[in-house]
Amino acid sequence: MSPDELRAFCLSFNAAVEEFPFNPDISVFKVCNKMFALTDLAGRPLTVNLKCDPEDALRLRADHPGRIVPGWHMNKRHWNTVTVGPLPDRLVRELIEDSYDLVVAGLPRAQRLRLDRP
Repeated sequence: MSPDELRAFCLSFNAAVEEFPFNPDISVFKVCNKMFALTDLAGRPLTVNLKCDPEDALRLRADHPGRIVPGWHMNKRHWNTVTVGPLPDRLVRELIEDSYDLVVAGLPRAQRLRLDRP
C-alpha cells in the first residue's frame, strides 16, 4: 500500500478528515474529532498508528512480530504501530477499518446516528 493509497483509504470513511495538529508531516485521521489513525506519509518505512481492541492487539503483535508493535507514543494497550509494506494490503485495510469502527463505537449515540445519514 502506497502513502497515497493509505491516505485515500483513511479518508474514504464517513466523516473522516485529515488534520495536522502536531506538525505538517504527521497526518492525523479523525472522525467526529476523535483520532483513528496517525502516520507520517513520507516516513520510510511507512507506518501507521491504529486503535485496536487490547486482546486483538496482543494477538496481532504475536502473529506479526516486528511488523505490528505497541503504539509508538500512544497508549500501548489500545494502539498498535503497523509497518505497512511487509503486511498484505488487505490486512492493513482491515486494521484501519477496525480502528475507525472502534472510535465510532465510542462516540455518543447522537453522533453515531448523524454518521449513518447520507
